[in-house]
Amino acid sequence: MSEAPTNAFRKIPAVDQLLRAAQLAELRGTIGTKRLTAVARLVLSEMRAELAANGTKANTETLLVDAIQRITLACELERWSGIRRVINATGVVLHTNLGRAPLSESAQTAISEVSRYCSLEYDTASGVRGSRGSRVELLLQQLTDAEDALVVNNCAAAALLILSGLASDGETIVSRGELVEIGGDFRVPDIMASSGTTMMEVGTTNRTHVEDYRRAVNSKTRLLMRVHPSNYKIIGFASRPQLSELVVLAHESKLPIYEDAGSGQISESTGELAEPSIASLIRAGADVVSFSGDKLLGAVQAGLIVGKREIINKLRKHPLYRALRSDKIRLAALEATLEIHVREVATEDLPTTRMLSLSAEAIRLRAEALLTKLRDLKTLNLDLVDGDSAVGGGAAPGVSLPTTLISVSHLSLSATEIEQGLRKYSPPVIARIADDKVLIDLRTVFEDEEADLCSALLSVR
Repeated sequence: MSEAPTNAFRKIPAVDQLLRAAQLAELRGTIGTKRLTAVARLVLSEMRAELAANGTKANTETLLVDAIQRITLACELERWSGIRRVINATGVVLHTNLGRAPLSESAQTAISEVSRYCSLEYDTASGVRGSRGSRVELLLQQLTDAEDALVVNNCAAAALLILSGLASDGETIVSRGELVEIGGDFRVPDIMASSGTTMMEVGTTNRTHVEDYRRAVNSKTRLLMRVHPSNYKIIGFASRPQLSELVVLAHESKLPIYEDAGSGQISESTGELAEPSIASLIRAGADVVSFSGDKLLGAVQAGLIVGKREIINKLRKHPLYRALRSDKIRLAALEATLEIHVREVATEDLPTTRMLSLSAEAIRLRAEALLTKLRDLKTLNLDLVDGDSAVGGGAAPGVSLPTTLISVSHLSLSATEIEQGLRKYSPPVIARIADDKVLIDLRTVFEDEEADLCSALLSVR
C-alpha cells in the first residue's frame, strides 16, 4: 500500500540538492544555474502532484535519480525545440516549416557583414543620413519595371499596409474565389478587416466575371484587389478575369488595382512551373503589386511592394510603415539576392532556383553514388524509385517535379521508427513516409550535406 503523500513529500530532493548533483554539472555550464533552477522547480512540482494523486513506495535515492533524469530530459527537449540547422530530405523546396528558401552564399555573407555596424541609414559617399533600403528598392525597380518599391516584414504586412493606406475609409472589391487561407491561419478576409477596409465579395467560388466587379463599384469603392491562388487550384468549370480586364475597369472608374502576387516570380518562366513575373503584372497595368521575398525570389521572409510612385510614396508615409519596415539583416540578404537576379545567374547562385531546375536524371546519378557509399549496410534496405518533388510555400499549386527517391526500409524497424531515428540525429534529417517506407529526396539536400546524411542512415540500428 502506498504511503501518505505527506510522508512521501519528505523524500523528494530539494532544489539545492539537485543543483549540487554531479550528474547535472554539465547542464549548469550549458544552460546556467538560473535556468537549471527553474527546470528543477518545475520537475519537483510535477513529482509532488504525482505523489499527491498516486502515492509512492519509492525511497529517497530513487526519487533523486528520477528527478535528475527528468531534469536532463526536460533540458534536452527544450534544446531541441529551438531553431537549428536541419537537412531537408523531403523534396519540398520551399518548405514552410523548414524555413522556406535556403539562402545563397552571398546572402549569408551579406548578413555576416552587417551584423555589427553598417550603413543602414547612412550615406558613406556624402557623410549624411541616408534612406533605409534604398539600394534594395532600386534593384526591385530595375527587376520589375516599376516606378518605385518598398520593403516590409512579410507579405501579410504588405497587404495590411496597402489596404490600410489605400482603402481604409471605403470598400475593396475582391473575388469570392480568392478569399484564401494559407499557412499559419493567415486569411485574406482577416487582413482586410484589420486594415479597416470593407470587403466586397463578388462572383462565386469557381467563377468570377469582370461584370461582377463592375456592378459592385460604387461611390465607396477605393480599390480593386486580385489575390494569388496560394496552395490550391480550382480545376474544371472555373475562371476569373484577366488582370488586363480589371485594369481597364479600374482606370475607367478612376480606382487603383492591387495584385497580391504571392510567390514572387522575378524572371519570365515557362513550363508547368510558369507563374506570371512581377514585371509582367506591372506591364499589364497593375498599380501596386505585393509578393514574398522567401519564395521563388529565393531570399528571406519579406513583403515586397512595387508599383506607381504616387502610391508607394503614400504607403511610405503611412504610420503603419514604421511598424512594419525591415531591419538590416533582412535588407542585406535581399540586396545580395536581388543582385544575383540582376546579374541573371540565379540558376547557378540561388539554391532555390538551382533545386527547382534539377532533372530527375541528375538526382538519380547523385542517389546512385550515395547508395554506393552505403553498400555495406546490413540492416537497411535502400532502393531507388521514381517520384515527385514539390515546390511548396504556396507557389505553383498542383505542380510536381519528377525526381528519383531513395526508399529506406529496415529488417526490424518500422518506417516511423526509421524516420524518428533520422530526425533525432544531429543534424536532424527530415524525410517523408509513404507506403510504410521512408523516402529521401536529394533535390533538397545540399551536396555538402551528403556525408551527414550517410552518417544519419548508418546510425539507424
